[in-house]
Amino acid sequence: MAERAPRLYAVVAEFNRPDALLAAVRQARRDGFSHLEAFSPFPVEGLDAELGLRAPAIPRAMLAGGILGAVGGFAMQAWINLDFPLNIGGRPLIAWQAFLLITFELMVLGAVSFAILAMLIGNRLPRLHHPLFEIPDFHFATDDKFFLALLAEAPDFDPAAAHRYLDGLKPLRVSDAPLTEPES
Repeated sequence: MAERAPRLYAVVAEFNRPDALLAAVRQARRDGFSHLEAFSPFPVEGLDAELGLRAPAIPRAMLAGGILGAVGGFAMQAWINLDFPLNIGGRPLIAWQAFLLITFELMVLGAVSFAILAMLIGNRLPRLHHPLFEIPDFHFATDDKFFLALLAEAPDFDPAAAHRYLDGLKPLRVSDAPLTEPES
């Protein structure tokens, strides 16, 4: 029985310079490629706008977590004081000034917890294996190389046409990233 060719995750081009990656992304978006990913060892100014990335959700998640933590901390202290009232020096049962320390601490805890959760969800982590790890020299994406991936999830994706297109952008090399499952 003939062995099936592995399914493809992406066709990937490797570049030496950040400006070459930025120009390649610009050209690919102009030519109608919408399913792109770019990998760089450091932030490249303008790359997120060229890729069409939206603002991260982490600041909004931190705000929601901070508000939820502060309201929860204050409500917890108020509920405990109302449930078990103690008359100490004639102070009111809901002495908000005394509640501020715990309210602040739970606000910070909520904001940080929601930020970490939003970061993990936004980055689709934890993911111990990624198909791009199969590409030779992809580990240089954290050192000094820049990669542009045309994702195979696009409805009109043609691997041969993607190879020809990326070759026309003058990369160092063009590679296939097979869609593989991690070894158990």
